Amino acid sequence: MDSRVSELFGGCCRPGGGPAMGGTLKARGAGGSSSCGGPKGKKKNGRNRGSKANNPPYLPPEAEDGNIEYKLKLVNPSQYRFEHLVTQMKWRLQEGRGEAVYQIGVEDNGLLVGLAEEEMRASLKTLHRMAEKVGADITVLREREVDYDSDVPRKITEVLVRKVPDNQQFLDLRVAVLGNVDSGKSTLLGVLTQGELDNGRGRARLNLFRHLHEIQSGRTSSISFEILGFNSKGEVVNYSDSRTAEEICESSSKMITFIDLAGHHKYLHTTIFGLTSYCPDCALLLVSANTGIAGTTREHLGLALALKVPFFIVVSKVDLCAKTTVERTVRQLERVLKQPGCHKVPMLVTSEDDAVTAAQQFAQSPNVTPIFTLSSVSGESLDLLKVFLNILPPLTNSKEQEELMQQLTEFQVDEIYTVPEVGTVVGGTLSSGICREGDQLVVGPTDDGCFLELRVCSIQRNRSACRVLRAGQAATLALGDFDRALLRKGMVMVSPEMNPTICSVFEAEIVLLFHATTFRRGFQVTVHVGNVRQTAVVEKIHAKTIISCHLYLTMDRRHLLRAIWWPRV
Repeated sequence: MDSRVSELFGGCCRPGGGPAMGGTLKARGAGGSSSCGGPKGKKKNGRNRGSKANNPPYLPPEAEDGNIEYKLKLVNPSQYRFEHLVTQMKWRLQEGRGEAVYQIGVEDNGLLVGLAEEEMRASLKTLHRMAEKVGADITVLREREVDYDSDVPRKITEVLVRKVPDNQQFLDLRVAVLGNVDSGKSTLLGVLTQGELDNGRGRARLNLFRHLHEIQSGRTSSISFEILGFNSKGEVVNYSDSRTAEEICESSSKMITFIDLAGHHKYLHTTIFGLTSYCPDCALLLVSANTGIAGTTREHLGLALALKVPFFIVVSKVDLCAKTTVERTVRQLERVLKQPGCHKVPMLVTSEDDAVTAAQQFAQSPNVTPIFTLSSVSGESLDLLKVFLNILPPLTNSKEQEELMQQLTEFQVDEIYTVPEVGTVVGGTLSSGICREGDQLVVGPTDDGCFLELRVCSIQRNRSACRVLRAGQAATLALGDFDRALLRKGMVMVSPEMNPTICSVFEAEIVLLFHATTFRRGFQVTVHVGNVRQTAVVEKIHAKTIISCHLYLTMDRRHLLRAIWWPRV
């Protein structure tokens, strides 16, 4: 863990940052560090003669890996060339796990040349034929004019190519929602998933609450899941168009699963459990414009940094504040993000073009942090957040996914249900391997430290039937008549070939973010390891950061064996 995370908690906000901070990152053009649409310079024979030194007409050179492809033009290719282009598109889609971005009018070295209208039309037609060949759809994200040394105007077009992989039902992205209590987290999710604006008194959040006391208090105390879909053309699919989650899944080629976490300080353990157990791809940190960084906002920010979860920021309730108040909140966020404890580069999103650039740079650089300002009541800038979520690519590459799938099966048990006519059902995340209907697994550890055999009867993802579950995906598994009393949260279901063992002593490297008293031998702590939450006691401290712990043995045996750590931890 980065020791500089603790600097975030060392004091109040300090203006300025490290030498690498500079200023707020400005969204500048398609796909990277240069702009196609700002001040434009004249180019001749591939050289830039009139552009400013800090705004060259180049994108970063094309990378062999990744899902971004540069093409100068695609006008009337031969049959051999067309087949080669189709193979190349398949590779880019595989690298992007079903999504690819094509920059038309750009050379391989990143030089922004641009195409005339007729050439661009022909190139897009060829690109559409290529997409049809592989069963994908294309969507034009944006166009930019290039001031070229010619009387004919030239453009660069950025195109999104999306295809659901043959072995998946849809593309999936999990987003954890963090923020202080009363910042509007549940309200924002209600607006996004229900398709209706809030009335200013929290009507949009009512469908998200799971308990009566949440409705009465207006505060989330448990973890809930909400889905937002996008079809192959980038259009929003939510409950305004579909009556059930099954219909949303069937109509969507990309699914955003929001993990709504608690904001109140007394539910902080629940929030930590959501971040460690459900393995979100990224986090959305919500900050109220009228209160700024208050309450648990700083703690949630520190958790995201400590767990190395990429995050972007949404400033809500801008309809309640004057413009100067919103700007003050944004400046406060920029100061916190730039200080050494965070070491982030804030990027304010104010247009659709900024949202496209923010999505690409957020995926390419872990230091870029987009900031949105919006209202769930008036709907101001809400579309920018939808554009960002639609274009946001998977943050793990295909190689990492393949390596995880080649390992033995390991499924974390987070929730346990009893469903009439189905039997025992467990919910959780597949950490590694592949799980299919009918697989024989073992679950444990039980009270006596054993693992019991069971069979996976059926699988569902987002309430839709699924035959195969792959590493990194969350789902519910039906176990038939398996005795629910033998299951507990924190258990794991693994392949019998793994031959799992349990342990009660482990060694850990820690960074003490904040504590009111002395951290010493014999101190009791709560350990969060994946989906396991367990009390432990510090047995020995080596140097300043290395501690050796064993479990608090005065607990009954039932709870003692709930905490398991594999040797790799």
